[in-house]
Amino acid sequence: MAHELLSDSQLLLRAQQGDYDAISKVLGEQYQRVFAVCLRMMGSRSAAEDQTQEALLRIARGLSSFEGKSAFGTWCHRVATTTCLDELRRQRRRPTTTTLTNTDGTDAEPVDDVDITAGIEWSDVRADIREALDAVPVEFARAVVLRDVLELEYQEIADLTGVATGTVKSRISRGRALLAEQLRGNRNDHVERLTNGDNE
Repeated sequence: MAHELLSDSQLLLRAQQGDYDAISKVLGEQYQRVFAVCLRMMGSRSAAEDQTQEALLRIARGLSSFEGKSAFGTWCHRVATTTCLDELRRQRRRPTTTTLTNTDGTDAEPVDDVDITAGIEWSDVRADIREALDAVPVEFARAVVLRDVLELEYQEIADLTGVATGTVKSRISRGRALLAEQLRGNRNDHVERLTNGDNE
């Protein structure tokens, strides 16, 4: 039977059984989803392309272990996220020094950091929310973005930022409160998500 006539579940089963054409088709169907995740996580197209290839390799290698406990697309999203987190952790272990500039033009203290929110597609976030986030201290704004925009789990955020999960939850809660203050009560559904989130 031609692959194009197979249902998604049948095609996936063929791929899990090692059918090369089925594997290629399954990976091709997931490419854009995986790339979108990697672009958000990595912050540049070239880095996203590298991690997309790595994620697709992991997906191909892990097909036989996929048990269908979640939707296949959701599983692929998780693999892509984990792949990027692994790379970002490696970057944290070999940080580069960035020189910041104070408002008076002098150099601030060097910091070792990776801007893990640089690749977010801010077109999905209202301009007033972006401005409010800019006004919130970076550790709180970053925690909110990682949780409410990138939708990472608390432990993933803790691993990525190098702090305890309790600190992560505290920063998210404080960040949402500061964001709400900045927005001065101007809320819609998206604002509700960013300022209330999980209602910790």
